Amino acid sequence: MLRIRPIHTTIFRRYNQTLTNRINSIPIDKYRVFSIVAHIDHGKSTLSDRLLEITNVISDTDKNAQVLDKLEVERERGITIKAQTCTMFYQDYLLQLIDTPGHVDFKGEVSRAFSSVDGAILLVDALKGVQAQTVANFQMANDYGVKMLPVINKVDLMNAEVQKVEDQIVSSLGFDREDIIKISAKSGLNIKDKLLPAIIDRIPSPQGAIKKNFRCLILDSWYDSYLGVVMLVKVVDGGVKKGDKIASGRMKKRFEVKEIGIMYPNQVPTGNLKAGQVGYIVPGTKDFKDALLGDTLVHVAHEKKTELLPGFEEPKPMVFVGAFPAEGIDLKMMEDDINRLVLNDRAVTIQRETSNALGQGWRLGFLGSLHASVFKERLEKEYGSQLIITHPTVPYLVQFDNGVEKIIRNPDEFPNSMSKNRVRLKSLKEPYVEAIMTLPSEYLGTVIQLCNNARGEQIELTYLDLRDEVLLKYHIPLSQLVDDFFGKLKSSTKGFATLDYEDCGYKESDIVKLELLVNGRSLDALSQVVHKSQAERIAREWVKKFKEYVNSQLYEVVIQARVNNKILARETLKARRKDVLAKLHASDVSRRKKLLVRQKEGKKHLKSIGNIQISQDAYQAFLRK
Repeated sequence: MLRIRPIHTTIFRRYNQTLTNRINSIPIDKYRVFSIVAHIDHGKSTLSDRLLEITNVISDTDKNAQVLDKLEVERERGITIKAQTCTMFYQDYLLQLIDTPGHVDFKGEVSRAFSSVDGAILLVDALKGVQAQTVANFQMANDYGVKMLPVINKVDLMNAEVQKVEDQIVSSLGFDREDIIKISAKSGLNIKDKLLPAIIDRIPSPQGAIKKNFRCLILDSWYDSYLGVVMLVKVVDGGVKKGDKIASGRMKKRFEVKEIGIMYPNQVPTGNLKAGQVGYIVPGTKDFKDALLGDTLVHVAHEKKTELLPGFEEPKPMVFVGAFPAEGIDLKMMEDDINRLVLNDRAVTIQRETSNALGQGWRLGFLGSLHASVFKERLEKEYGSQLIITHPTVPYLVQFDNGVEKIIRNPDEFPNSMSKNRVRLKSLKEPYVEAIMTLPSEYLGTVIQLCNNARGEQIELTYLDLRDEVLLKYHIPLSQLVDDFFGKLKSSTKGFATLDYEDCGYKESDIVKLELLVNGRSLDALSQVVHKSQAERIAREWVKKFKEYVNSQLYEVVIQARVNNKILARETLKARRKDVLAKLHASDVSRRKKLLVRQKEGKKHLKSIGNIQISQDAYQAFLRK
């Protein structure tokens, strides 16, 4: 019997073949691999959409669709979180775009993008000018040797200050005035006639050689429920096709290429990839650990003959939280969900941990508070898993007299000053960051007060020419930064301030462990390391807040906060009282007293043996922030 293939499948395969033929006809010297980097809200995603529209990857009906912001959380928050890639054709050139995040918490995505591109568009807002993250991205691009195209966006707005921003780019970043391109990503002004020609003329082509042994760099990875692990790669030398046997240089794993193709903007199978191209490979594995970012893939027959690529250094986590499954969630199932998400976000570290209050869970490390918040939200939206997240903590350095140093990431491991080990302690240190802020000068006094309250130390104060702005540098404890410092900064400046930060090492500090106790029992999941000067204030806030979420018992419940053995704050939840005299009518006084005494003794006995059960809802409500 003759089988007739469905027409839509036939058309799809012909389309893929046409795409493959077009790619194969373009020589490597006509490839351009580039990224777009900028401060948050300067228009990266909008410019990406316009480039895709002009090169006919998407139709003009998809205008302002933020095509490369593929995660639901990206669209809801209006920020780019993952560096996405897309292939485009313009004239007889192959353009490969890697879009990048703008928030400081996701600078690891930017560094990975820089390791895989030959050039970058440095986008600057015509209203806001050069901001903290603009400078950080510029310096990072210089470190990677990436060719930069300075571009001013939003030049068509009424209040745009194009000339002042141009002066700022020349004076602060050192670009030549004639190299600056002025565009509007929203309307498409100057993109086709100026920006695209500049990408072709000024960004170099990849340096790979097609005749060499195949090797490619793993840039990213994600999990597909049908395909398993999918790797985003940049082919540096040689070529690879479907069915080839490949091996990972560092993990020493072997695979067979089950599917291979480009992002256009979604996965489109092409059957092969060659030097200079960025695309995806399906290696036919479901093990999350097989896809090590920065690893080199080579052909199995040439493993010993092919030099491995240097890869790239992953940023170190700066914020740690305890994560525990909410009630009714299976631990093993949630661990699989977390591992799948970690596959797509390798900046996250994961380690098993147990709490006497919340049971088995994990200690997760993130690059910042927003990073942790986004991870939790993605876990809920993409996998339906509910997590209880503890207070964020930072890595503290404990030094002992015998020269031993220990990094403490969990407050429960923090040494007690009253313990016998205290005599061996030499110093306690906490991490600091150099915070770089730009803000209108009218808010300077408010922001200085905010930084001083955060135990900051002023390093630099510079007045900028553009829009009467100030650049402010402070050394601030990382623990203060993760305590919603960015939110407070935005609130105190009506949203005008920007923030970037860099790690600047450890400094000695008078830090203590603050514990929350219920009827004398410490709740380890709620412990936190704080500065001694802030301990009493936080203690009072804690006990007052936690009292709201604890159910009353038949006996008195005492909620306390302590540092070492000293109680700093206390709240008492009165016992529920049953009217034992309700059924008495004409009894004498001695009978009434006898019943009351018996009730009092019963409550005392209950308190001595009672083990108060605090619901997970109470923990979630207390920790929600």
